[in-house]
Amino acid sequence: MKKILVIIFCLSGFFAGAQTAETKLYHPDANAAKDIATAVKKAKAEKKYVLVQGGGNWCSWCIEFARFCQADKKIDSVINSSFVWLHLNYSKENYNKAIFAKYGYPQRFGFPVFLILDEKGELIHTQNSEYFEDGKKSYDREKVQSFLEKWSPGARDPKKYSD
Repeated sequence: MKKILVIIFCLSGFFAGAQTAETKLYHPDANAAKDIATAVKKAKAEKKYVLVQGGGNWCSWCIEFARFCQADKKIDSVINSSFVWLHLNYSKENYNKAIFAKYGYPQRFGFPVFLILDEKGELIHTQNSEYFEDGKKSYDREKVQSFLEKWSPGARDPKKYSD
């Protein structure tokens, strides 16, 4: 009986650890400036934009947004085809003050907050996530998808609007 309890205890610790690792979207030790530069370079090469999600592992809405987007095949497809997705940490371990200042203090909107950077790394939009919420637990699929589609590179293509 003791062996079974030990095995159950060990397995529960293993699965709890896996869940924690799964939700570590934000890395306080990361070099945010370098990560953004790398994402911009990749986005330019792939003809995409950079979707910066500001927040932290402490933020349940931040974690939920990532889970929600990855669980919805259509939204996940829009993200993968149009964006390089980057999680910008904001926590007591590292507030990334210089980066947030560079983009106009988007933390004023709360978290998560979204920044769209074009292929040159220039900020073209800041979005408060409050407008995507669906009740107290998750996000509205149509609102999130519409936001992503309207801020994708294809939506800003002048050819789309020529006569």
